[in-house]
Amino acid sequence: MTSLVKAFPVSLPFLRIPESSKHHFQVKVRSLDSGVNSTSTGFSSDSVVVNGRSFTRGKDEAESLFDGGAVEQKEKSVAPLVDDGNERFMRLSSVREKNRGKGAISEDMDVLWDDGYGNKTVKDYLIASKDMIRPDGGPPRWFCPVECGQPLKDSPILLFLPGTDGVGLGLTLHHKALGKVFEVRCLHIPVYDRTPFQGLVKFVEDTLKFEHASSPNKPIYLVGDSFGGCLALAVAARNPQIDLVVVLVNPATSFTRSQIQPLLPVLEAMPDEFHSLVPYLLSGIMGNPLKMAMVDLEDRLPPRAKIEQLSGKLTSLLGYLSVLSEIIPKETLVWKLKLIQTGSSYANSRLHAVKAEVLLLASGQDSMLPSKNEAQRLKKGLQNCQVRYFKDNGHTLLLEEGLSLLTIIKGVGKYRRSRKVDFVRDYVPPSKSEFERVFFKDGRFMQAATGTVMLSTLQDGSIVKGLAGVPTQGPVLLVGYHMLMGIELQSLVGEYLKQKNILLRGIAHPAIFGGRFESSSSEFNFQDWIKVMGGVPVAASNFFKLLSSKSHVLLYPGGAREALHYKGEAHKLIWPEQQEFVRMAAKFGATIVPFGGVGEDDLVELVLDYKDLMNIPILNNYVRDSARSGPRVRDEAKGEVANQQLFIPGLLPKVPGRMYFLFGKPIETTGREDILRNREEAHQLYLQIKSDVQTNIDYLLKKREKDPYRSVFDRMVFRALYPSLQEVPTFDL
Repeated sequence: MTSLVKAFPVSLPFLRIPESSKHHFQVKVRSLDSGVNSTSTGFSSDSVVVNGRSFTRGKDEAESLFDGGAVEQKEKSVAPLVDDGNERFMRLSSVREKNRGKGAISEDMDVLWDDGYGNKTVKDYLIASKDMIRPDGGPPRWFCPVECGQPLKDSPILLFLPGTDGVGLGLTLHHKALGKVFEVRCLHIPVYDRTPFQGLVKFVEDTLKFEHASSPNKPIYLVGDSFGGCLALAVAARNPQIDLVVVLVNPATSFTRSQIQPLLPVLEAMPDEFHSLVPYLLSGIMGNPLKMAMVDLEDRLPPRAKIEQLSGKLTSLLGYLSVLSEIIPKETLVWKLKLIQTGSSYANSRLHAVKAEVLLLASGQDSMLPSKNEAQRLKKGLQNCQVRYFKDNGHTLLLEEGLSLLTIIKGVGKYRRSRKVDFVRDYVPPSKSEFERVFFKDGRFMQAATGTVMLSTLQDGSIVKGLAGVPTQGPVLLVGYHMLMGIELQSLVGEYLKQKNILLRGIAHPAIFGGRFESSSSEFNFQDWIKVMGGVPVAASNFFKLLSSKSHVLLYPGGAREALHYKGEAHKLIWPEQQEFVRMAAKFGATIVPFGGVGEDDLVELVLDYKDLMNIPILNNYVRDSARSGPRVRDEAKGEVANQQLFIPGLLPKVPGRMYFLFGKPIETTGREDILRNREEAHQLYLQIKSDVQTNIDYLLKKREKDPYRSVFDRMVFRALYPSLQEVPTFDL
């Protein structure tokens, strides 16, 4: 992390915090100037002003976090259509020792870390904004909220460009999460500042150039909210040579088609005494009040208690809306709308010059701007643009209930610390809120439907409930059967993480990372969650680095062919003839755990497989074209496993049964140099692993017939009779 008090080649003046606001809002002072002249070029990097007092610090003390004198100290593996590692990428000579995954984020962060999401709400934003807007006569400046903390080593910088309010606190709900892996700076534009749009562009641009000169190999993130989106695009267009990742949140580039522009003459003519009503009029179109109130709503409450809590939060929120009239007085509102008009025209005229990666977040219930249609336009107009659509959110997306901004960035594969993303080194482990979201909130039905049973085998060969037989010390390579459409992944990875507190890193098909099925209305989907929860695209270097970093790796030798099997192939292993993953595991002394899983036939029925689809006119052309344009990972494979056309089979849901997993006896490869030297020995071990997987499957198919709680209805009755018991029993072992 760079020095908190740093000499910039631009003026970044004092951020004075009123004494009365100390208890509500804290900032880290990053760049200070003793004057307010926006054209000055130098200042002392050793003096800071906090709460109106001047302090002098040595350079060694510049990392202190100021909140009126207090110093804050530094805070201290799901994938599918998971593919195997058996293609030509297993050639050891193609991977260098320097790719051993050193400096990985996962070495400094635990799984299920606290990202703070859900602890802050729009109410905190309004309270902090009221303290932040006290006039000080200064120009725009950067600040870093203390909540962001100190980021991990080599973290890139993230510059937040605010919306119409200009306060710079639009990331209030996301400060703690972003501060872990970004050096966050927020732009504050004082209420009575009248810097023109070109002046703001120059201000941000100068900071951008300075940071790029300091760390030329790191990307710089620009997050632009509404008006800030225009500012971000303008800066990106003027600096195509800088490695930028631009995140646009309902950008105001559509201002000329918005419902707000016609109100500009009305607002100018409105008497001052009526301006206090404007916040209440605008509140209905600025955001979704329900989504704002639901940010910290306890999701596991009974429906009646949840409604009561939501009602109380909405009532409390309405009492703070008057703050909006202080944040944006009449004169400022009129000025900001004219500024947006200028910024929109400026940015739109330069879209062709934007070379940066762009991630656009659009709300479906945005009543202020036509964000959905704008997303379609910008996706076509920008050279490298991905879109995530949030159909139930309003204009103030970052202040509403939904997903953490860091989760979204991770899910679309945009987080990186160098010029190219490293799916092992740059991977940020899932937080507690992400785990609860995917496995308990969004995945609640799946959890209830599958009633997952996890069994493992001890070294003496005895089978026990739970995962006691699976080693904790990595590297561990789990090798098993891929169920239809990867339907087992949520249950498998969720239970593994819950029981062992270890994340499975799955080797996944590259189609998941390619974005070939995306559009301007793509929502945050299952493929995004695969990346959030540890999915890694199939590649020699990735497999190498996962094992070298002692990860628990999930591998399906049958790959997509097994996950998209035909009728009559349920629980059939469709593995390649090659066995190079065995030799790779032996190279690192990994423990191989063969496992079997059953239950797909208790959840869905396959009614249309690949052969059926190819017999249907029109559909067969679509499937054939998709297969032809899609990525292939086994061009040299032989046999059935080489037939990996990607398609969506026709499925019908069943009354849910149950899902079972059995992890076999661990196979140690430490000291097995014979596997590395002798391909025949490696092949024999490969056949043993395959046989063990099939044996586990056969065992489960036989034993589940004796499970009295195989049906979801039987499990529901059991839970109703014994609500205090956490687990539903299964067959006798």
